Amino acid sequence: MGPTTQTRTVIGHSTTDKVVLYGGLPLVGLVLGYLLPRITDWAAGLDWFPFQGPLELIAGWDQWWVSVICVVIGLLAGVLLAAIALEETLKVTITGQSVEFLKNQKTLTVPREKVAVAFLDGKEIVLQDPMSRELAREKHDQLKSEAKQIPAAFRAHGYPWADGGDPHADRFRRWVEDEPELPPTVNALLKARSKAFADGDKGKADLRELRDEVGKLGYTVKDKEKKQYWRPTTPR
Repeated sequence: MGPTTQTRTVIGHSTTDKVVLYGGLPLVGLVLGYLLPRITDWAAGLDWFPFQGPLELIAGWDQWWVSVICVVIGLLAGVLLAAIALEETLKVTITGQSVEFLKNQKTLTVPREKVAVAFLDGKEIVLQDPMSRELAREKHDQLKSEAKQIPAAFRAHGYPWADGGDPHADRFRRWVEDEPELPPTVNALLKARSKAFADGDKGKADLRELRDEVGKLGYTVKDKEKKQYWRPTTPR
């Protein structure tokens, strides 16, 4: 959990997160950089070890500056990985006026007046409006012990929080191809989403974009273990 003031609470990107990332990863990179010349020297002596040509070349560089260069490269690689990891960590800023989600330099802001209920669905923070439409569904990166503080953070700023999770959870059904109760357009979008799962990280943008398109057509979709579940976005 990040810093809390009277006007806002920040979840993610805490001082602890930054210390762990910018302290731990560069340190690991530094150690690996220091050990690399020694590891290659050892591996070059093993006939069965692959890439003997490159290993013998590196092992032959028996000068002090080789170790210095490896240490610097390892340190810089650790800093770069820390920056990437922090950028891919969800940051949630909660105020009495809005909830802001920031990840991968993309920001989603949800005004307070539109939120009818907030809750956790597994590791996802979900906000719904009075018509049961999902205004946001974002996966947080907090540890289990820190996640327990998320409800208190929303309540502190006046958001209605559902401890029992999604009040419409019982309406979700698993999607199957050409679901007869869904319009053809929605089935086509969900079929495209099912293919996007196979694209790994590259498919995440498509999964989000297609989910939004399904939402515009009056249906809500959520994912669980690469399976899609849907429900009509209507009041009970």
